Amino acid sequence: MIAKITRGRDTAKLIGYLYGPGRANEHADPHLVASWDGFAPDPGRTDDIKAGKRRLANALDLRVKQAGDRAPKRHVWHCSVRAAPEDRMLTDDEWADIARRVVAATGIAPDNDPDGCRWIAVRHAPDHIHIAATTVRGDLRPARHWNDYLTADLELATIEKEYSLRHVVRGDRTAAPRPTRAEQEKARRAGQKLTAREQLRATVRSAVSIAAGPEEFLAVLSATDGVLVEIQRFPSGDIRGYKVALPNDTNAAGEPVWFSGSKLAPDLSYPKIHERLTAIEPVDQHPTIRRKPDPWHQATAATERIPHHLDHHDDTAAQAHLAAFGEALDALPRLAPQHIRPQLRQAATAFERATRSRIHAEHHHARALRGAIRALRTQPITGDGALLAMFLDAAILTVVASARWHNLHRHQQQVVAARQALEHLRTAYAQASPEPLAALLRSDTPPRSVERYAEYLRFQVPAYADRITTDPSWDALVGALATAEEVGHDAARLLQQAIQHRPLEDARSPGEVLVWRVHRLAQRPAPSARAFVAQARTAITRAVVQPAPNAPSVPQPPVSPPPGRRRRGGAADQSSGRPDNTWNSPISGPPATTV
Repeated sequence: MIAKITRGRDTAKLIGYLYGPGRANEHADPHLVASWDGFAPDPGRTDDIKAGKRRLANALDLRVKQAGDRAPKRHVWHCSVRAAPEDRMLTDDEWADIARRVVAATGIAPDNDPDGCRWIAVRHAPDHIHIAATTVRGDLRPARHWNDYLTADLELATIEKEYSLRHVVRGDRTAAPRPTRAEQEKARRAGQKLTAREQLRATVRSAVSIAAGPEEFLAVLSATDGVLVEIQRFPSGDIRGYKVALPNDTNAAGEPVWFSGSKLAPDLSYPKIHERLTAIEPVDQHPTIRRKPDPWHQATAATERIPHHLDHHDDTAAQAHLAAFGEALDALPRLAPQHIRPQLRQAATAFERATRSRIHAEHHHARALRGAIRALRTQPITGDGALLAMFLDAAILTVVASARWHNLHRHQQQVVAARQALEHLRTAYAQASPEPLAALLRSDTPPRSVERYAEYLRFQVPAYADRITTDPSWDALVGALATAEEVGHDAARLLQQAIQHRPLEDARSPGEVLVWRVHRLAQRPAPSARAFVAQARTAITRAVVQPAPNAPSVPQPPVSPPPGRRRRGGAADQSSGRPDNTWNSPISGPPATTV
């Protein structure tokens, strides 16, 4: 059940609409179901409906005329209350009770207040009523109905439970403004699916997602085809804000219909954009760095860490990471192949609602992710699309975690938005992943290595091992591990690191999650033999020092030696004289046999 509240100046005009045929002759049998005293004249039940409407308007306006100049200029209060399509048909008596509760909750006519405002409730359709009131009390003071929309909405939530009606998902007043009915009709006449407001919102969000600063944002927006931009400045010359319009969206005078950023969405005002874009970590391009990190890997790694941030109790940091992740989704359609863009656009549009809440975002917490997103501008997707599939895999788990976080904070609209975005992202991933997964397959991996990888899984994640090894993605995981070992990585350690990034309970396919984590981790330089020995010694030291007294002993796994340096059956290393079990340490892999 939802309410819509408006204010006006002409009581007679409103009464004429309520008892008229409607805009499309949709009004049927208009009649009163309740009034301030139960004795108001009902034009719908008289022979002379015109005279009845006049008497009713005069009765409502009585106190307004008595108050004279003290009466509010916009003294007409109009609230329409509508039930959901699937709700049962309510009786007139039930609608009367609902109307009384709404006017009491909003302060129009509080319970047990003889000086409450005059009001009526008119029903001219099965699924809704209209409440009309004049906001002058019996003591000729203006009614105190501040924040009436919120109080009406809270009362309707209670009514839904008591009447067993559909529970409506309610927001926290941070949603973007909805297109008006006039905007929707204009878009329909022009044959467009989206209104001008919605098109401009998507365009501005896309510009924000790739801009590295406030000035660059305005430059990118001004260079966008099909968008008019007007920059507003203070007398000092500093930027105050901006307005955007579509060239073909004009008013009756032929002038463009302008929208300020705040009219598109709360977080698209210039001050909000300035706050976000000044909290970006610049990409380090220092000449002493020999190997520049891949921004796709950086963005994926930052995205994988978002669920970890959401699990902590710093809500301002969590909200900042969700806002930055929303910018990443906004940027993806610019970078992805053409056939995947529609699903990515829909995912970004849906998740936009989940990027905001009443919790203030401290944007400096998400500097790394924002910096990586901006660096993606110079790294288009090439080859088999493995980079995009890898990022989408991490994005799906992040959206699942965001829905859980919003649900914990009772952000109902944001939960729905995250779930809608999740479906679009899964569809996009299904389109992007087959080719890169196939590219990871290898036919030359020895069966002994395959069994060794399976043993690592059974030790690291016993609950998921059978599911992963029987999943179609198992061959791709084997290929990724074999390729990683060829360049010097330790397969057991890579698996352990991939599993430690995030538990696998949120994944539809744990195998595919591990494929992309192993694939990304394998792009890092492989540790040298000396590094392996140092890691093993550190792990042994920790295992000896850290256990608590009387703690139960747990079998510890070995670290495999670097590829090409594996010994046989405990034989001594001919060059160093060290036995084979030098490589054993409590890091990863199955338990070692005692030598």
